Amino acid sequence: MSFAMIEANHPGPASAARADDARWDAVRRRDGAFDGKFFFAVRTTGVYCRPSCASRQAKRENVTFFATPEAAEKAGYRACKRCRPDKLGAPDPKVEAVKRACDRIASAEETPTLADLAGGAGMSPHHFHRVFKKIAGVTPKAYAAQTKARRAAEGLRSAGTVTEAIYDAGFNSSSRFYETAAARLGMTPTALRRGGQGAVIRFAVGETSLGAALVAATDKGVCAIMLGQDPDALARELQDRFPRAEFVGGDPAFEQMVAAVVGLIEAPGKRNDLPLDILGTAFQERVWQALRAIPAGKTATYAEIARAIGRPTAARAVAQACAANPLAVAIPCHRVVRADGDISGYRWGVERKRALLDREAA
Repeated sequence: MSFAMIEANHPGPASAARADDARWDAVRRRDGAFDGKFFFAVRTTGVYCRPSCASRQAKRENVTFFATPEAAEKAGYRACKRCRPDKLGAPDPKVEAVKRACDRIASAEETPTLADLAGGAGMSPHHFHRVFKKIAGVTPKAYAAQTKARRAAEGLRSAGTVTEAIYDAGFNSSSRFYETAAARLGMTPTALRRGGQGAVIRFAVGETSLGAALVAATDKGVCAIMLGQDPDALARELQDRFPRAEFVGGDPAFEQMVAAVVGLIEAPGKRNDLPLDILGTAFQERVWQALRAIPAGKTATYAEIARAIGRPTAARAVAQACAANPLAVAIPCHRVVRADGDISGYRWGVERKRALLDREAA
């Protein structure tokens, strides 16, 4: 529960103490979702910070909370030089440096070296590597690999040959590409280029209290969970994604996987250990990873997810990544709401989103 909810539910002096407890809990977790909502100051240092500040944690009895930087400074505190709470609205230089590096990687024919990227950001290679991973969620090398794999996946659908798509994507050799192709594409490059030709996808439809749930999986893991009223329509949508794949019914092991998905719908608090086979852009994968970190019974706003992945101005892009999620409930995009608390859109229907949230709240 956030401190704003506590204040609304418990007006008066007691609510202030409860709100401060919630604020302190956010500070202990270094929760970036609360950056800008309040600031904390430390009497022994005379400094005020954002809740997410990575500086050494102060003792609770030395901490005071303020609503704005101006209020903290009026009380005699100065801004922390590490988290720069007075520059909260300004672009973070480190975030901007990582964004430039990502753009450079995406547009380069040859992947830039770590030293080149670090030099462009004005940092040492070691420091840049650490900053990049913290903000992007992956290392520069992994981001470059994801970018090339995405290019290859797109090119395989239109290129004349697999080899042409591989080199157009920026791989220096076909052998290097094939080393990682299965892990990143979920099937062979030739199968992906041919609409899944030669790939075997198991699928089955389970009945839930929210309608039909289609579950599909490759050998790597679940690649689709779709909700709807018409099982035939869901099957056609899956076949449209992989028009030349071989679709087979589920064996007993697969039926257990379908049952696990149905369990996530009927009892959302269950532990989710499903193996997943999903490929998205580096940004989408960061968003989906953040969604999986939201506990059942809790919600987050698009802006909070954007801040959590280090892209505070990308709330709209976060919403688009949620809409592109092909794995209902396993990647819980239903737990993301608008800033005003409105349920807003949901790929599988707003009523299903509301029902899932009601179940989790209970």
